[in-house]
Amino acid sequence: SMEPCNSVKDRIGYSMITEAEKRGDIKPGQTTLVEPTSGNTGIALAMVAAAKGYDLVLTMPESMSLERRVMLKALGAKLVLTPAAMGMKGAIKKAEDLVAELGNGKGYMLQQFNNPDNIKIHMETTGPEIWEQTSGKIDVFMGGVGTGGTVTGTTKFLKSKNPSMKTIAIEPTESAVLSGGAPGPHKIQGIGAGFVPGNCDMSVVDEVVQVSGADAMAMARRLAKEEGVLCGISSGAAVQAAIEVGNRPDMKNKRIVVVIPSFGERYLSTALFSELTDSSKIQKADEVCADVMKVWADGLKKSADEKIAAGGKH
Repeated sequence: SMEPCNSVKDRIGYSMITEAEKRGDIKPGQTTLVEPTSGNTGIALAMVAAAKGYDLVLTMPESMSLERRVMLKALGAKLVLTPAAMGMKGAIKKAEDLVAELGNGKGYMLQQFNNPDNIKIHMETTGPEIWEQTSGKIDVFMGGVGTGGTVTGTTKFLKSKNPSMKTIAIEPTESAVLSGGAPGPHKIQGIGAGFVPGNCDMSVVDEVVQVSGADAMAMARRLAKEEGVLCGISSGAAVQAAIEVGNRPDMKNKRIVVVIPSFGERYLSTALFSELTDSSKIQKADEVCADVMKVWADGLKKSADEKIAAGGKH
């Protein structure tokens, strides 16, 4: 898979570490990598750091899912939680403090919100892949904004091929900072950092739409049940926004491409699937009759006999 840890952030995890190595900024066994994360970038970095032999310390708001915590630790990263009320700003401040504490250039902060290697990998991979897979026929590109790297990098490539196409960014209604609103707590993990990231080039964005946490979760559940697409909350927000935009009269016969950024399995403990988790915990085993194997075998024999009989009639 192009995303071995099931997230679009796998791309930037690889890019930021390998490009820093090429510049000589970091070396395995000597440099401790430090990064604030809402989860998916941290998982990607932990994967690459483990493969390359780096120590990695991640700071993350305590409000992020339990699955994220477990995955980060399973991949060998050290995890430091920060207060939920401080959001990503708190995680960033803690990461900066940890780098300062390490001292003497031992710590290196990858800075996904400002690192140009984030944008670069999407210009080199995500954009070209979309262009190829749509045969160059794309009218609108849509994506949620966490760091802004996916939207910015992908758009820069696509608009170099088709300047008339439009890009629409997606953010939480409850923290509509890109639209000029105030930051606030919200349920859409992975987007809506509460500030405009350095990697979010608003000059390439034509419009920003908001999706509420409730609508994002409702759509994510629908995608799993109705389409077989098990995805996260921000994915639900992205598809909800794409449907709303697609229903506009001026979008008739237009092709809209939207990014579904992560897999739903790392959200099982969140409000997205809490009802299913709770009911699964208390579910009891059904009684099974003692001669169940005989009943099963008789059923197979009956089915086989019916097939033979049906075949004999032709």
